[in-house]
Amino acid sequence: MKNLHQSSIPQEVLTEALNKLNEVNSILSPYLLTVTKDDRRGLAKMGNKSLAFVTEANEYSKQNPNLRPAFTSQEDFDIDVADATGLLPVSGILEKLLSQVEDTSLVAGSEALNHALLFYNNTKLAAKNGVAGAQEITNSLSTRFTRRKRKNETSEE
Repeated sequence: MKNLHQSSIPQEVLTEALNKLNEVNSILSPYLLTVTKDDRRGLAKMGNKSLAFVTEANEYSKQNPNLRPAFTSQEDFDIDVADATGLLPVSGILEKLLSQVEDTSLVAGSEALNHALLFYNNTKLAAKNGVAGAQEITNSLSTRFTRRKRKNETSEE
């Protein structure tokens, strides 16, 4: 069994990281939006290929205000372009951080579960061999593995 997660993150590092993430959240939250899944589906998506188109159209709109639709404003267009492009590096850092946090948590959780299962199996063996205290531990840990009856299983009474 290879142990990939060999270094514990010190509590003070986790506390500092949480404090800084809360600070970032506080700084950005007045400007950030939350949309529903339905709203999200209805929105046009600007990917990397569309970014050049959007910025070029914004420049043309500034240079040719007579061609801009009357029901839109250059100010709104500028705000949208600035935030759509300005949030890209923030989003990139957060996506990478989230991926690494999830990967580390997954590996640590998997290894912790493997250790727990090895310990549990060892206590069962110790209990079979009459080692003092092993049966109580086995009984306590065995509650994790109790099977629930399924609805389609019928009990014969």
